[in-house]
Amino acid sequence: MTQIKPQLTILLAAPRGFCAGVDRAIQIVEEALTKWGPPVYVRHEIVHNAHVVQRLERLGAVFVDELDECPGDRPVIFSAHGVPKSVPAEAEAREMIYVDATCPLVSKVHVEAERHYRAGREIILIGHAGHPEVAGTMGQLPEGAITLVETEEDARVFSPQDPDNIAFVTQTTLSVDDTAGIVGVLRERFPAIAAPHKEDICYATTNRQEAVKAMAAESDLFLVIGAENSSNSKRLVEVAERAGARTARLVASAADIDWNWFEGVTTLGLTAGASAPEDLVQELIDACAARFDTRVEEVATTREDVVFKLPRVLA
Repeated sequence: MTQIKPQLTILLAAPRGFCAGVDRAIQIVEEALTKWGPPVYVRHEIVHNAHVVQRLERLGAVFVDELDECPGDRPVIFSAHGVPKSVPAEAEAREMIYVDATCPLVSKVHVEAERHYRAGREIILIGHAGHPEVAGTMGQLPEGAITLVETEEDARVFSPQDPDNIAFVTQTTLSVDDTAGIVGVLRERFPAIAAPHKEDICYATTNRQEAVKAMAAESDLFLVIGAENSSNSKRLVEVAERAGARTARLVASAADIDWNWFEGVTTLGLTAGASAPEDLVQELIDACAARFDTRVEEVATTREDVVFKLPRVLA
């Protein structure tokens, strides 16, 4: 006798998964391998996703922590998160071929920080210590030129040299709501603070968070596919919890699911961080379909059509 499967509605967020900056970075590695042949070296994970990294390794990419691990006669690519200025300077000194895969929206933050510095302003970077994007942004300027602020409490105790001559920039992958709280504290304390011309949190981060908010309250369980070191993916979990999901969890793939989580679950919310490939989403849906009578309903809050050009050396 065929066992009747329990019913499960999957609310699938749109947009989800790869953003234009991640797409571009992966293409850069693929095109570099085509142009120069393997091996091509990549400083740090090109994007924060082990599945993406492993696929590129199979194609001939070699991932390293620092430039001194790269031979001087092979191309090297800098990750989408951006690098301190000292890194391309070292590559040039060694006469290496290098390609910068920094997301253009991260580069925009770098340009803003330099503009404020040239104007003589003290700069605050709202972000998370230890994240490579933060290291890259702080590394655009001399040591001490940028102060990192991680929380509203940090913003309350920050003591500038001249309260009337400060500016802030932000990491691109933060929680929109958390950042708004920190900015609110800074604006209240320093009304003259210079803000970005346009929001630093990237369009893809914002869009994915808005999609999660639209679904979370209906979700008994909310799963975010993404890596543990992916800032934007971890923020999606937090957003889901705040927006009313009964439980929200980060999983790298379907293999990480504990099916006991589904006890009493009739509606699953599902999204993927900006570094997670779509095949992981489909794999998770298939795993659910093997155990439940599933109905997938896409919840679209916006459509994305942003595309970033490849660097000229590869175009």
